[in-house]
Amino acid sequence: MGRNEADTRAQLIDPTLHERGWTEALHIKREITPGAIDIVQGRGRRRSRGRMDYVLRLVVQDGTQPVAVALVEAKAEDKAPTEGLEQAKAYARGRLHHIPFVYATNGHLFVEYDRTTGQTSSPKPLAEFPTPAELQQRYETAQGFSLESALAKPLLTPYKTGEGHRRYYQDAAIRAALEKMARCSTQGEPGRVLLSLATGAGKTFIAVNLLKRISDAGLLRRALFVCDRTELREQAAAAFQNSFGGNSAEVDSQLDSQKFYLDPGLDLSRQG
Repeated sequence: MGRNEADTRAQLIDPTLHERGWTEALHIKREITPGAIDIVQGRGRRRSRGRMDYVLRLVVQDGTQPVAVALVEAKAEDKAPTEGLEQAKAYARGRLHHIPFVYATNGHLFVEYDRTTGQTSSPKPLAEFPTPAELQQRYETAQGFSLESALAKPLLTPYKTGEGHRRYYQDAAIRAALEKMARCSTQGEPGRVLLSLATGAGKTFIAVNLLKRISDAGLLRRALFVCDRTELREQAAAAFQNSFGGNSAEVDSQLDSQKFYLDPGLDLSRQG
């Protein structure tokens, strides 16, 4: 009888990932995602929690924000190495993680799905799993910019609130926007980013943290946040002022009272 999934992770997968350079302290993060909600006879019923065993992240330098690049779904060693691939691809397909490389493994063999090419590899020995340096090179090639470049600085600027104050899809949205900004500067893509999120997903949280990281990277000149209701403006203003202090201020205008400006280099709250 083969090892169960937990033993496969602990005895086979973890040691091999560590040998390949993926360390627990820096590179590996385990995410637990909520299960989907099914409507049964008019009532919502949540499925059991979805789980992605490993999120692998690149660390360019000490003190920089890790950049998530891969998902790894682990299964028991008596399962086929492809067993968890469709499950892992579903996470990536739904863009909940916004991650280019998806893996499934039974602790002996692994398969890779590359979202940038749409290709799935044949099974390979887990001892050949890509190292952080290898995935960084592939990630940079797919993105069209180097993580060592100045354009990637916002992407590597740490969250001021630390690791435990955001949801995985919020991090994915912020990362997607910062990657798009870097590509716009290097590849001449249109300089616009649109994020579409459901009610309650934390759009203000994403906006605050996105602009804060750009600001901390020294690349924010001025921002305008627009709301459609006064109560939303008040909530957003409090969130921005909590992060930016006197550098954010509501617009006092008869034409439009649902806006406030953000300028890291100017204390607008003291303006007349």
